[in-house]
Amino acid sequence: MYEKRWYRDLIKSDNLVTFEVVIEETDLLVMADKDLRDEVTELVLEIRGKLKRYIADDPGFKESLVPYEVSDDAPKIIKEMAEAAKIVGVGPMAAVAGAIAEYVGRGILKNSKEVIVENGGDIFIKSLSKRKIGIYAGSSCLSNKIAVEIDGEETPLGICTSSGTVGHSLSFGKADAAVALAHSTALADAAATQIGNLVKQVEDIKPALEFARTVPGLKGVIIIKDEQMGVWGEIKLV
Repeated sequence: MYEKRWYRDLIKSDNLVTFEVVIEETDLLVMADKDLRDEVTELVLEIRGKLKRYIADDPGFKESLVPYEVSDDAPKIIKEMAEAAKIVGVGPMAAVAGAIAEYVGRGILKNSKEVIVENGGDIFIKSLSKRKIGIYAGSSCLSNKIAVEIDGEETPLGICTSSGTVGHSLSFGKADAAVALAHSTALADAAATQIGNLVKQVEDIKPALEFARTVPGLKGVIIIKDEQMGVWGEIKLV
């Protein structure tokens, strides 16, 4: 059943064309210089085909909740997901939404100077100017009150969010929002998942941030639980 992703109202742009592409479980909001719906559809079908074929041959890749070794001849995106998951200690499917967002985003950059691809709260962005991305954190009093400001020079960049209280994605924690930034969107996605897993109560914010500091490739992290927030790294909040 289709579920309207109303939080997408937090991602706005006046100078880009906005459109959605939905294929099976993949539901993308895309912003680009022009309507590239056909190109995005082709890229989604291509990447979903690669994932399906690999999983059919190696179902453990999809089922594992811990780092998983993949074959030497696995597609590049499979290897990227497995590597990102290994770095933070989760299963490779924890990186799938971010990996797809980046695959599609980079795929249309040849036809658009600026690109934003949002996939279930996981974002790949290439911008020429400053962008502000709001943070929805469920019932927390901080929800919709802050945004991350991204300079164009920082992009391409992945900005991914995991929540144990919002949405249906698997999380073993209770964070209202765990946001991770990295140049690899697959890594940002996997890291957000693991950081979110670590936060079950407000007291867990500090050790979760300490974990984030140890993850190579992460640029920054925001954790929101109830009325408390923790921030680490190269992040500008507005």
